[in-house]
This record gives sequence, structure tokens and C-alpha cells, in this order.
Amino acid sequence: MHVVIATHGHCFDGLASATLFTRLFEAVNGSGHRLVYRACGYGTGQLRPDSSVLEGEENAILDYRFFPSEKLSWYFDHHRTAFANDEDRAVFEARRASGRFYFDATYSSCTKLIRDISEQEFQVESPALAELVTWADRIDSARFDSADHAIRRTDPVLRLATVVEHYGDDAFLTRLIPELLEKPLAEVAGGQDIADKYRPLGQKHERFVQRVREKGQRMGRVVFVDLTESVLESVGKFVTYALYPESTYSVIVGLLKSGAKISVGYNPWCGQPREHDISQICARYGGGGHPVVGGIAFDKRELERAREVARHIAEELA
Repeated sequence: MHVVIATHGHCFDGLASATLFTRLFEAVNGSGHRLVYRACGYGTGQLRPDSSVLEGEENAILDYRFFPSEKLSWYFDHHRTAFANDEDRAVFEARRASGRFYFDATYSSCTKLIRDISEQEFQVESPALAELVTWADRIDSARFDSADHAIRRTDPVLRLATVVEHYGDDAFLTRLIPELLEKPLAEVAGGQDIADKYRPLGQKHERFVQRVREKGQRMGRVVFVDLTESVLESVGKFVTYALYPESTYSVIVGLLKSGAKISVGYNPWCGQPREHDISQICARYGGGGHPVVGGIAFDKRELERAREVARHIAEELA
């Protein structure tokens, strides 16, 4: 059987979700199928799981916005912005009875949702993947002891997460998922190929930290950072919270090779309550995410628009 698994690419939770789903699919249908992994994203030029992508005999979308295709066989997601409109949500609800369509915004990671559904609905347990589930949940929910811990890259799994964010395309998923199914997470993360890929990324991460330090500006309880003067080599999560621990929110607008991107987040270590649903703020401008973190992608031609929207969001949160 030809099976297409479209997951959130360049994302550790997307990689882990595809790994857990592969375990579930093969437990239900047996092994020996042709599994094709497609890395999807929201940025300009990135793949979307549309009808041209969902060309398998069975097709799954994981950790990504719902697409109402008759070709879709499986769906798992936890983002509050999973449905672009009421019509898409109605299609999902109509297909939920099939027992293969799952959405729960209370989950902090899609990987954990797939693990729980596998156990509760299909009696498929994956004890060998427990560490992968734990780390995917920790990274996607920023469940670290401090912002400094979150940006530290001494742990091999966090280095692997950085590599996934930069190299997590179709080919990378196709190579790494079988390894994660066969070997302990620590062994995969500590492999020489991951170390080789991480080495230049670690240097780029340090340069990103320096740029945030130079460009960051306080707007009340918000840290606003405009990094659009040149293309970013790297983007590091949680850096603003480590540099500005007293901030409640962070808004970064950066220029990527594919276009401009705005990243908005709530500082979970600030000690102040969150008063805004960031996913809904981002959704107004075509983005999405979670209540605590979200993003918006813009075409290269919309750089000035991205700057304007970023400052407007910062002013709203401030």
C-alpha cells in the first residue's frame, strides 16, 4: 500500500508525530507498506498538504492545519488554529466517526495525542518511544526549568531538535524516522551525522543571540525585535526570554530566505499571567499556533507589511 504521511516539517513535534503515527499505522495494517513522508510548512514556498500531496492509497496529516480532501484517511492535530473556517471544521466533524480523525487543543503536543489515541482506541503501546514522546511534549510546550535551560544546547536531544528545525525536509524525515523506530532517542541524537550537522548551527545560534541582544527593544511588558535588515542564518526559540527575563511577551520579525516571518510568544517563566490568546492574534493575519506561541509568514514582497503587523501586535500586547 502507498501511504503518504504529511507532517509539520522542520519541527521536532512534527518529526515525533510522524514516528508515533508510523508505529500506529504498521500495528494496525502490518508492515511492508510504502510510506512516503512529506514535510509541510506555512511559509512562502513551503509544501501544503493539498490534493497534489495526498496522492497515496491512504493519506495522513499530522500536527498541521486540516485540509478537507476526500483523499484524507487520518488526521491528528492539537493547534487551536487547525481549521481555517467553519466549513473545514464541519467536514472534520462529519468524518470523526470513522475513528481516524482526532483533534484536541488541550494537548501540549501532537505526539502525545497520537500516543494516547494509539493506546486508548487501538490498544497499541510504544514503550520504546516513551522518551521521544516526553521530549516532543517538553519542547513543543516549552516545559523547561528556565529560559536559559531552553536555549542551552549541551543536551544531544536539544541539538537534534535544532537540526530538525533546519534540515527537517522530506529526505531527512525519511531517513530519521526508521532510526527512531529502531534505536533509542539518545543514540540517534548522539550520532555523528547529527553532531556534524549541528556544529555550524551552534555558531549561527550564537550570532542570532547577539543580533537579538543588539536589536531588542522594550515596549512595556513586550520585547520587540526587528531582524529584517538582513537574512537570518538561524532562529532560536526562547532567546528573548533569556535576555529579557522580566518580559511577558516577545514579538520578533525576521527576514528568511523564503520571506518575512513574525514569531509571537508568551514568556512562561515571567511569573505574570497570560492575558492574550496568541494563536487568535496570529490568525487575524493568516497565521496560527497555540495560545502561548504563534507565527505569521509573509511573501518577500510583503516585508514592509510584516514590519507593520509585527509592531501592531507588539503594541497590542504591550
